[in-house]
Amino acid sequence: MQSEFVEEVLSRPPLVLGVDPRPELHGNNPIAHIRRYTLELLEALAHKVCAVKFQTAFFEALGPQGFALMHELMAGARVLSLPVIVDAKRGDIGSTAEAYARAYLKSYPGSALTVNPYLGSDALEPFFEAAKQSGGAVFVLVKTSNPGSRLFQDLTLASGSRVYQAVADYLAEQAQHQRVGNWSRIAAVVGATYPEQVLELRNRLPYSLLLLPGLGAQGGQPVKGPGLLNAASRAVYYPGGGPDLGAAIGQAERFLEALT
Repeated sequence: MQSEFVEEVLSRPPLVLGVDPRPELHGNNPIAHIRRYTLELLEALAHKVCAVKFQTAFFEALGPQGFALMHELMAGARVLSLPVIVDAKRGDIGSTAEAYARAYLKSYPGSALTVNPYLGSDALEPFFEAAKQSGGAVFVLVKTSNPGSRLFQDLTLASGSRVYQAVADYLAEQAQHQRVGNWSRIAAVVGATYPEQVLELRNRLPYSLLLLPGLGAQGGQPVKGPGLLNAASRAVYYPGGGPDLGAAIGQAERFLEALT
C-alpha cells in the first residue's frame, strides 16, 4: 500500500529536522562524517520529528559525491519510516517541471518537494499531479522567512491584496482538489519569522499543511496550531555551531516541549 506523506506527518510530533551540511565543520573527510553524523541523528530523532528536510543546495555544493550522499540519506530516512521533504524550491516551464517532479516526487513515493510559484499555474500543475500519483505533497513558497521577502511578496495588487495573499488564495482553491482526509497534498511555506502571517495564512489555507522554516537560527519562535510543521535546521543540526549529537537531541526536545 502506498504511503501518504500527509497522513504520516500528521501522526507525528510537529517538528521538522532540516539538514544543511557545512563541510568545513566535519573534519578532513567531510562526506564520510556528514553521512555518519546525519544517519546517527536521524536514528536518534526518528520518533521525535514529523519529517526530515534536505536542503539540496548544500549537497549540490559538495559536488557529485554530495549529491549522491543526499539521495543516500533520503533513502536512509525512509528506511527509518521518516517522511522526507526535498527543499529544492524548483519551478520551471511545464516539461521541465515534469522532469523535476519525476526526480523528487515520483522517484521517492510519499515524499514532498518545495516549489516556487513565480512561473504560474502551468509550472505548478506537474508537481501537483506527481504528488497525487506518488502520495506525496508540494510545499509552495507563499511567505518566506528571509527579511527581503517583503520586496515582492508584500507588494499590493490592484485588487488590494498582497502578492503572497494572491498566491495563497490560488493554492486554497487548488487544495480542495487534492484532499487527503481533512487536509491536502498542496501545502505552503510560511516563515516562522512572520508569526502574524502564519496565523493569517492558517485561516486563508484551511486544508494546507504549513511548513514554517526559520525556527531558532533565523529568530523564529515555535508556533503551535493544526497543520503547522515547525522546521529547525542549524538550531538542531548544528547546536552551538557544530555537529553534536547529544546537544542536537536536547535542542529538539526543547522545541518539542514548546510545541506540545
